[in-house]
Amino acid sequence: MNIKSPLRLAVDGELVLKEATRRSFLRRSLTLGGLAMLTGCSLVDEASVDTALSRISRINDDVQGWLFDPNRLAPTYPESMITRPFPFNAYYGEDEIREIEESSYRLEVTGLVADCRQWTLRELRAMPQIEQVTRHICVEGWSAIGKWGGASFASFLRRAGADLSAKYVGFKCADDYFTSIDMATALHPQTVLALTYDGQPLPPKYGFPMKLRMPTKLGYKNPKHIQAIFVTNIYPGGYWEDQGYNWFGGS
Repeated sequence: MNIKSPLRLAVDGELVLKEATRRSFLRRSLTLGGLAMLTGCSLVDEASVDTALSRISRINDDVQGWLFDPNRLAPTYPESMITRPFPFNAYYGEDEIREIEESSYRLEVTGLVADCRQWTLRELRAMPQIEQVTRHICVEGWSAIGKWGGASFASFLRRAGADLSAKYVGFKCADDYFTSIDMATALHPQTVLALTYDGQPLPPKYGFPMKLRMPTKLGYKNPKHIQAIFVTNIYPGGYWEDQGYNWFGGS
């Protein structure tokens, strides 16, 4: 029998409460008549209301994508404003942080790319590196400023021969997390394959061996412990997105 610790139960309960609160807010934000008119759904039961809310969320994704400016930069900050310690955040507790062996790590790149292969950390670290001090904004309502360093994701995609006209870039992670982003965000100049935090190799609690750092997205769109990247025109969804969270996730 799988008996969860009090910490694990507390985390699970908090996530359930957040999801229930989020759906309750969405329901209060629109009348049933407004939902039916906007989505064309017949609202007869709980399932039909959830379908309508999902359609509203996808409409919101389209609007956010249309408004997104790929050349507009998120604010940057002096190192004196870095939040110390930078908070840990995941869908699990700190006692479940994934430990990944550096020597055996390989990043698998597949999909609509010319060079489908595995990349070593040595290769990724050999690419030109950039650093940024930017704000991480969490959907839970808190934010923190951190210093991230690594390879420009746009440069990495071009080097891999990615089809830059494709719609989506997806990510699979060692902690079973997964998410996806639009190509415009992938090519944004501040989107970074982060290999370091505050000038040091990325600690496990922040996503070793790498995470995708995007100051233009909410925190849940920034995957940690990335093991695979794929480029596709087929909507990939995501861990939270498949549970009803907004897919575009702009901050």
